[in-house]
Amino acid sequence: MTGTGRIHIYYGNGKGKTTAAMGQAVRAAGCGLKVLVFQFLKNNASNERNILEKVDNITCLPGREHVKFVSQMNGDEKAELRHYNTKALDEIVKFCSPFDMLVLDEILCAVQLGVLSEEKLIRFLEHKPRGLEVVMTGHEISERMLGLADYVTEMRKIRHPYDEGKMAREGIEY
Repeated sequence: MTGTGRIHIYYGNGKGKTTAAMGQAVRAAGCGLKVLVFQFLKNNASNERNILEKVDNITCLPGREHVKFVSQMNGDEKAELRHYNTKALDEIVKFCSPFDMLVLDEILCAVQLGVLSEEKLIRFLEHKPRGLEVVMTGHEISERMLGLADYVTEMRKIRHPYDEGKMAREGIEY
């Protein structure tokens, strides 16, 4: 892809952040662009990943096999996850230059939860390959991250069945 790649952020407490990011990946791949996807805080069994791995021009990097909610982790587990995420971002930085688009799903949550350095992410974004389009998702975003982004979409929940105690449904919410 020619030109300067832009930075996209989908964030908020509403449904659809990952769905929008994966839709952007499919659109780019359909146009012949090469897309790299990594999901922070998720295992390798997400339902979107099941189909993305079958799409030409999309490469999904493997993540952790066993994932537990950060809120259920002790200090040592959080430190290990922070180390893992730091190494993952280092590898992505080395590996992403031949791609046109990089999707970093839940990376903003990793930053918010303290299991990835925002400073490290910002340094990458400020020095990313010129033509690389970067798509990121998460719940909250800092003012610094907002200032770096070209596209910012806030997904705001108005109503969700979870609020009524209804469980998430496979294929719809996850």
